[in-house]
Amino acid sequence: MTDPQSTALTPSEIERYARHIILGEVGGPGQQKLKRARVLVVGAGGLGAPVLQYLAASGVGTLGIIDDDRVSLSNLQRQIIHSTELVGSAKVESAARAIAAINPHVTVEAHETRIAPDNVAELVRRYDIVVDGSDNFDTRYLLADTCLEEKRPLVSAALGRFDGSVTTLIPYAANAASEPNPSYRDLFPNPPPPGLLPACAEAGVLGVLPGVIGTLQATEVIKLITGIGEPLIGRLLLYDALTSRFETIKYKARKA
Repeated sequence: MTDPQSTALTPSEIERYARHIILGEVGGPGQQKLKRARVLVVGAGGLGAPVLQYLAASGVGTLGIIDDDRVSLSNLQRQIIHSTELVGSAKVESAARAIAAINPHVTVEAHETRIAPDNVAELVRRYDIVVDGSDNFDTRYLLADTCLEEKRPLVSAALGRFDGSVTTLIPYAANAASEPNPSYRDLFPNPPPPGLLPACAEAGVLGVLPGVIGTLQATEVIKLITGIGEPLIGRLLLYDALTSRFETIKYKARKA
């Protein structure tokens, strides 16, 4: 169990998080929950960049980052946590440097690796919440299945060229009506055939779009940690940048 004294806010932290602390819904206790929290972000790319930046600024105490890629010049149009001078560097190292500049009170645990069946469970169980910022279906399904088995909330998102989606998954628990929360496979039973959907490098993506969707993911994480609001459990939030339109689709657990 975490020592309450270890999460006491210092004077500089109280000043830093003052706009959180004066929010009745968050306050000092909520900020201490953020400080105690351990969040794993899978991918330090387009989605991971705003997630990491805002969670760091908000005072999440420990951020784990998983990515085996290196910063390339073509990343910088949307992966705003990285800078031109760090092209060629490991993304986890680049992101860690940026987080240290944003908030020195945050501990970064860098995992320069790729999520795989032989390491995913051990990584997931070390954290309280997992954020999926990956760009492929194999990783999404592997993360979703593992988070279900390890009983960890998962905030999942995906991007198109001009559109994106986000949902929060806690399928191991029940809702207020004592019904099981839906899983990722209730929403998407099977991955699409290989090659059906083009990758970002082939189709392109609007540079600001990951910022919109990633910020929504960070919001979901903060809600889960502090217990405020209504997370996107059983709801898929869709955003279309070309029409500036948000829509929400409800989904339920499928009957066995």
